[in-house]
Amino acid sequence: MIPDDTYIARRLQLLGEWDAALAVLGPGTEPELRAEIAVDRWFFRIEGHEEAEKAVAALEPVSPTAHLLTARLAYSRLLFQRDPRADDRAAAEAGYRAAAGSGDEKQRGWAEYHWAVLLDNIDEDPAGALSHYETALEIATNSGDGYFESYIIRHLAPHKEPAERIAMLRRSLHLRAALGARPQTIAAQATLADYLPANDPERAELLRTSRPGAEELHIGWLLSED
Repeated sequence: MIPDDTYIARRLQLLGEWDAALAVLGPGTEPELRAEIAVDRWFFRIEGHEEAEKAVAALEPVSPTAHLLTARLAYSRLLFQRDPRADDRAAAEAGYRAAAGSGDEKQRGWAEYHWAVLLDNIDEDPAGALSHYETALEIATNSGDGYFESYIIRHLAPHKEPAERIAMLRRSLHLRAALGARPQTIAAQATLADYLPANDPERAELLRTSRPGAEELHIGWLLSED
């Protein structure tokens, strides 16, 4: 049975209530989940990096979760250009490679996905990213993990033809909304809007409905696009 505090923290994380989720867990409780939530908060809000890094440093350094979260922090510093370090690119790939080889299929899937995003967004190497996306998508599909699938297809969609691209972005949005993943849903609304024509009424509606949520949750990289 999942402890009540763990369940509550997970639900709060899905809602984008990261501070409340961490408060529910308390210091020293569920260190891997605590680190994951702290990294999520940093990634969405672009604040709390020091706390996220400390939470990851508290993990067993050779654990798959530590490898994956260390790599995500390195990648995010590069992506957001927030005090990037000289070894961040190498550290990100090394962490994803280690997590992918851990023997845990779920961790392997997430590592393959994040590795693809690194190649796609930092290296601007979509051809290199494609095989990692496809591996991650196969794992998500085989396990029936719609939440994970929503992440992969949101990033894979821009590399598809227009009709398939929009269909994938809509599916990503619907999967997230159905699961109650609020920050991810808001991000999916904004991404779909970006790929719709400027005069499309759906685009205007997506922007109108996603903006208040982005402001409430302080999703830094969405607000900075204005």
